Amino acid sequence: MNHDIAHASAYTSAHTSALPFSTDSLDGLAARIATGATIVGIGGSTRFSHEVSGLQDQLFRRLVTQHGFRLLALQEHAGAADRLDRYVRTGEGSAESALDASWRPWRTTETAAALRWIRAFNRDHPDDQVRIIGTKPAQAQHEDYDAVLGHVRAVAPDRLPELAAHLEPIRTAHDLDEHVQRSQGVHPGRPFAEHARDALALLTSLTTAEGAKGGEAVLARMRLIVDFHEQSVAGRGSFGGEDDAAADMLAGHQRRTGLRMVFWDGIAHTSAAPFRLGMVSDGALMPSIGSELRARYGAGYVAVAIGFHHGDLGVVTVPEPPADFLDAELGRADTPAHWLDLRGEHAGDGERGEHAGDGERGEDIRRRWAGPAKMRVISGVYDPAQDADAYLSVASLTAAFDVLAHVHEAHAAHWLEGVRH
Repeated sequence: MNHDIAHASAYTSAHTSALPFSTDSLDGLAARIATGATIVGIGGSTRFSHEVSGLQDQLFRRLVTQHGFRLLALQEHAGAADRLDRYVRTGEGSAESALDASWRPWRTTETAAALRWIRAFNRDHPDDQVRIIGTKPAQAQHEDYDAVLGHVRAVAPDRLPELAAHLEPIRTAHDLDEHVQRSQGVHPGRPFAEHARDALALLTSLTTAEGAKGGEAVLARMRLIVDFHEQSVAGRGSFGGEDDAAADMLAGHQRRTGLRMVFWDGIAHTSAAPFRLGMVSDGALMPSIGSELRARYGAGYVAVAIGFHHGDLGVVTVPEPPADFLDAELGRADTPAHWLDLRGEHAGDGERGEHAGDGERGEDIRRRWAGPAKMRVISGVYDPAQDADAYLSVASLTAAFDVLAHVHEAHAAHWLEGVRH
């Protein structure tokens, strides 16, 4: 057995045993999810939990090996997704280096382990490989800032300090999102999109005045930087947006390849129905990527929600949920973890790998859970003092999600070295 496969196999055993679900329960859950599915959205209530990330990973592995899924979609821009795809297909670099350009929440040892597993699988199945795709088109990266600064350093060094004053503060958003910086009180003040537009104006004036060689290529990079900041959560002033375009991208790739797909994200993106966020003051109804996929695929899009009751996530300690949250009701079960198929007749007991509620008919389950629900969401802007507002609400739980998985106590995900959090 080669080193990559040995490493991935050893991690699979260790990681499975570390989760509060038995192997049989995970196998059963994956089988329920795969039935009739073309795209499976596996959403977590947080990106900071070892158990949530681990369950996403373990379900994905089973969907690949036992049910023939061959695409993994991530909330990621095309450049970063291509880098991950090259690693898992060719072994270029390492799992950790492949994540260097990725969105901060993916830069964990849990994600790196998942990538190593995919790489090992692909090495063993060169003619039937798993591919990785992103939900976003190409966007600015750190090298674009370096190219713009280098160009001005060469053609107009006297203007470099002015340009750097615009670019250096805003490039930090690639390591810690602008809206998260505001939430944590470390934002420098002026909106990043304004800095980016001023930098573009400065660069445009220099290019026009100097007629410098390579100016158009640098302007194209600067426009990417402007677009990145204007289309960010802070730039749009909203957590919603771009869902239709992302769903089109995923559906288009799936149709072209004919491959079954797994989509990893937060529950606000994978929900098969529009939702509201408690932290948003106007309470507006928001579409999701999952709701757009449900419109395209019907029951062929299966939405899974992974939640938890309480736990220390490293970046924050999350208390027991308010009594009116779904997480509080699910947490009453006397087990470390369990799952419930809202379309079917039983729930899986994570501790014993058995099934509870076999006597309850499918229509009874759907009727019981068909009403509105609040579900805990722990994001980068979470504040324990406002825990009661940290939720996603849907008009019908069964319309939004097909399967629920619940972990009673969550623990922290493990950040890669150098990741800001």
